[in-house]
Amino acid sequence: MRRGAESGTPSGAMSDALKPLIEGLREAATLNSVLFALEWDEQTQMPPGGAEHRANQKALLARLTHEKATAPALGEALARAEAAVTGFAPDADDAVIVRQARRAYDRAVKLPGSLVEETARVTAHAHHAWVDARKHADAARFAPWLARVIDLCQQKARCLGAEGQSAYDTLVDEYEPGATTAELNEVFGTLKAPLVALVAKVGASGRAPRRDLMTRAFAVEVQERVGRIAAEKLGYDFARGRLDVSVHPFSITLGPGDSRITTRYHANRFGDSFFGVLHETGHALYEQGLLPEHFGTGLGEAASLGLHESQSRLWENLVGRSRPFWAHFWPIVRDAFGATLADVREEEFLFAANDIRPSPIRVEADEVTYNLHILLRFEIEQALISGDLKPHDVDAAWNDKLRALLGITPRDAAEGCLQDVHWSGASFGYFPTYTLGNLYGAQLFEAARRDLGDGLDVDFARGDFSALRGWLRKHVHAHGQRYLAKDLVTRVSGKPFSADAFLRHVNSKAETWFGV
Repeated sequence: MRRGAESGTPSGAMSDALKPLIEGLREAATLNSVLFALEWDEQTQMPPGGAEHRANQKALLARLTHEKATAPALGEALARAEAAVTGFAPDADDAVIVRQARRAYDRAVKLPGSLVEETARVTAHAHHAWVDARKHADAARFAPWLARVIDLCQQKARCLGAEGQSAYDTLVDEYEPGATTAELNEVFGTLKAPLVALVAKVGASGRAPRRDLMTRAFAVEVQERVGRIAAEKLGYDFARGRLDVSVHPFSITLGPGDSRITTRYHANRFGDSFFGVLHETGHALYEQGLLPEHFGTGLGEAASLGLHESQSRLWENLVGRSRPFWAHFWPIVRDAFGATLADVREEEFLFAANDIRPSPIRVEADEVTYNLHILLRFEIEQALISGDLKPHDVDAAWNDKLRALLGITPRDAAEGCLQDVHWSGASFGYFPTYTLGNLYGAQLFEAARRDLGDGLDVDFARGDFSALRGWLRKHVHAHGQRYLAKDLVTRVSGKPFSADAFLRHVNSKAETWFGV
């Protein structure tokens, strides 16, 4: 990594000048990690009766973290650090630390502590309201909480937004720095027509896998064992992580040496847990690949949620649904489940794992239809934040859009507008990063294949994923927030960011399995 200054100042002097800033950043990050620990416990272990007290705990910690992150002393240390790095290369380590600290500090000081505290309290309650509404498939139960969350997001956008910037642009920028609604509309405009057409061609192909293969009696304890094997083989370090169960799968990092993942199990849906584990493992590998010595600074944080998603989708789909991957894993899975898969050939199972067909559930969607699920959410989010759509109308709007995009209707709200946890946590602007992740991942994977050659498939077939993991750590993980995500993808691939690699991938997949 580059640590020097263009002016030739020794890197040690720069680092000394940044010490007070880094100490303050780490204190705030450590306090915030306690909040993450409560979040993990809430979604995996906490009894329902603890909801009220947990909301109060999270609100208090959110306020204290905000106070730490906006302390005048931290601002003063930041100003001194900025003076110290004047003239340094923009991608030099200390310049990156200072730049990202300035972005975070300026955003934080614009937010009233009362708003931060209230958001933490409301979202804690909203999460449990969402779980209850989802359990009863009743969107009306969640609508009042959704309205409160949207109001808080609108307040946040008013605090953070620049003159002329839309509220949704402001919210998106938190998750994907530099991205705008206009740019995202261009991305979805590039994808929508080709993907809708491809889904139609696949549907008309007359080919279909044996779809019962993924819905047989798969013992949960065996699913758990197989998932752990897969995560370990990809390189997930269980000495620095763990695998648990939650209503909605997620990955969360509590600090250096502690990156956790979850999944969910259904006795007759093996693909949900297995590919869910691969997905969350991809997230965790990124976190475990960040440099621990930079904890609390921009060099120890992921560049964006889109880039984070590129890692999960890359491992889940580009690796985990490939023929070389299953050359190694098919014997493991077949033997683990015994009689359940005794009559199944590897090719049949691989075809089922690469099926393309409309489904109402985003996390179960194939690679071709997945981005259409994100487009639906992207459009609904914008309408909710602008006030053009009211919370109690979301259920109907959701179903109308799903029919228009994929020709299907959810059975109920649990299969429709209540399937995702994100809105209960005020994560408006998050969903578009999933599509960016698919595109980033495909472009990065093409670059990895270019650099690593045909030996990559040979490695996968023998269960060795170290070369790809090492390539990602060198070219993606180790940079932290040195570059904007799309700029990093461009640097690594040597090509401007676009949807081209992703469209090549899904068209090749459709041709391989469906002859279209």
